Amino acid sequence: MIPPAMQSGTEPVKLTAFARCAGCAAKLGRGDLSRALGDLPLMTDPRLIVGRETFDDAGVFVLSDDVALVQTVDFFAPIVDDPYLFGQIAAANALSDVYAMGGEPLTALNIVGFPAHTLPIEVLTEILRGGQDKVHEAGALVVGGHSIIDEEPKFGLAVTGRVHPRRILSNASAQVGDRLVLTKAIGTGLLATAAKRGALGPSDAATLYASMCALNAAASKAALAVGAQCATDITGFALLGHALHIADASDVTLVIEPSRVPLLPGARAAWEGGMRTGGAERNEQYLGERVGWNDTPDVLRALLMDPQTSGGLLVCVPAPRVAEYLSLVPQSVEIGRVAARGALGIVLE
Repeated sequence: MIPPAMQSGTEPVKLTAFARCAGCAAKLGRGDLSRALGDLPLMTDPRLIVGRETFDDAGVFVLSDDVALVQTVDFFAPIVDDPYLFGQIAAANALSDVYAMGGEPLTALNIVGFPAHTLPIEVLTEILRGGQDKVHEAGALVVGGHSIIDEEPKFGLAVTGRVHPRRILSNASAQVGDRLVLTKAIGTGLLATAAKRGALGPSDAATLYASMCALNAAASKAALAVGAQCATDITGFALLGHALHIADASDVTLVIEPSRVPLLPGARAAWEGGMRTGGAERNEQYLGERVGWNDTPDVLRALLMDPQTSGGLLVCVPAPRVAEYLSLVPQSVEIGRVAARGALGIVLE
C-alpha cells in the first residue's frame, strides 16, 4: 500500500502507469549491443582482467595482488506500483552484478530519472529510501548519485565492489562436468505484467516481490566456498540468454532440463492466461537456432525466455560439491550440466 503522503488527490500513485515497459527491465539485445560497440576500439590494459568481451555481469580492475574492483551499473523504469518496493528491487538487481562476479559490494551511486512535475517528491524519497535500505542490507554505502527530470521514473545504482583477483566468478570459466545450479525460481517478467493488469493474486504477488528483493549474497559466497569459477545472474536476457553467454564465453554447451527449472507460483498460469512481454520476443529472436529445443512444451519455452528482474544466480558447480552447495543455498535447484562444445550453445533435454 502506498502511504497517504504519496497519493495524488484521492487516487494512489501507480508508478507503472508512467513506465513504458512495466513487465520487465527491458534491455537492448546482445546483437544490438554488439553492433553498437562494433566500431569502437577495444582498449586493453593488463589491470583490466574482465571487460566487455565476454558479456560478464561487471568489469574487474586489479588494484593489487589481492584486491580488484568490481564495477557495474543498472537502472530501469518501475515494474511495481509501490515506490519503496521499487527502490528495493532496483537496488537488489544492481547489487546482483557484483555478487555474480564473486564480489562484495562497497559503495553505490544513485541514478535517478524523475517526472518532478507530475509526481510528488515524496515518491522519490521513498524510492531512494528503498534503495538505501537494500544497499545497507548488503553492507555497502550510498555515497551520492545523479538525477535528471524525465517523463517516466527510472532508478538504479552504479555499484563498486571488491573481489580477490584469483577468486572471480566469470562467464568464461565453466568447466566440462560442472553442474548447473539455479538459485531463484523464474517468471518475474510474466508475473510483473500480470500484476500491472490486476491479474495476480496477493499470495503470488508477495512471493514475486520477496524473490526480487532478495539479495544474492549467500549464493555468491557459497559458490566461492565450493570452488566454483563460473556464475552469472539471471536478468533481462532470461535464463537461456544468460546461459548462452556462459556457453559462448567458455566454449561449452549447457545442457538444461526444463522440467527441473523452478518456477515462481503463478508464472505458468500467467502465460496460459495470455500474459506476454516484449522482452521475451527479443530474447527469442536473439536465441534463434542456437538452442536445441527438442520437445520442450511451449509454456516452458516461454518461461525460459522470460526476462527476469533481480533473478538468481546460475552457478557452474564442480560435480563433487553439488550437494554441499545445495545445502548452503537451500532454495537452489540443480537444473543441468556443462558438456563439451557441440553444434549448439544450449541443449534442452
